[in-house]
Amino acid sequence: MAQSAVVDEPEANPGRPTVSTPATLTPVGYLQFETGFVPAHHSPEFSSRFGLDEVIKLAVSPRLEFLAVTEPIAHFTAGATSANRVADIFLGAQAVLYHGEGAKPTLAVSYFHRAYDGGAPEFDYGSPTNSFLILASADVKGFHYDANAFFTEMEQGPARRGQFGQSLTISHPFLKRFTLSGEIWHFTQPFLRSNAVGNLWALSYTARKNLVLDTGFNHGLTGTSTRWEAFIGFTYLLPRRLWKPQ
Repeated sequence: MAQSAVVDEPEANPGRPTVSTPATLTPVGYLQFETGFVPAHHSPEFSSRFGLDEVIKLAVSPRLEFLAVTEPIAHFTAGATSANRVADIFLGAQAVLYHGEGAKPTLAVSYFHRAYDGGAPEFDYGSPTNSFLILASADVKGFHYDANAFFTEMEQGPARRGQFGQSLTISHPFLKRFTLSGEIWHFTQPFLRSNAVGNLWALSYTARKNLVLDTGFNHGLTGTSTRWEAFIGFTYLLPRRLWKPQ
């Protein structure tokens, strides 16, 4: 009985704190929570910003997952103004097109819609009204990669513009429970007529199969990028399935 329980224990599939999202889904029927605290400094819209992020994921089949992305509270300083706001809420879904194995990548697509705009200052890549992503994930010679292509719609007053982005994250496990991740990402900034580019590094620790702790930082590489961001948080997969498997 005990050995069977260990084998069947669900395993978290973190998507944080990197910009890239894995093409693979969470275990079917289990709620996953990704919680993080993000202090950031020196961006086009703010001098400092502190936010609490929450991502909730639920896979309803091996090929379909629903997601909610929220920021319950954001404290920011912009010019001479400091305030607290509930930031944006996004609802979306991710579908796997092809289940890969090893070096053969898993391919997926996802769509998000901004359901609520809290009006808090945004990061350098903005807050899209609608987002469409193409995702790929695979393992090659001991390294794991997640690659995303972003096609989004940005809104500023009555004006709407298309935005394009790319991200690549490469991860490598070490000392059994630790994983080091490095990432490069890029987004166009249609209203600034510029580009945001960043370099991100993160360290995660697998405390249990369903609990992963993480920390890291991001450094903006262009004048219109957020200069510094830090991350600390965790991913927790509820150990009980919401419904019985058929």
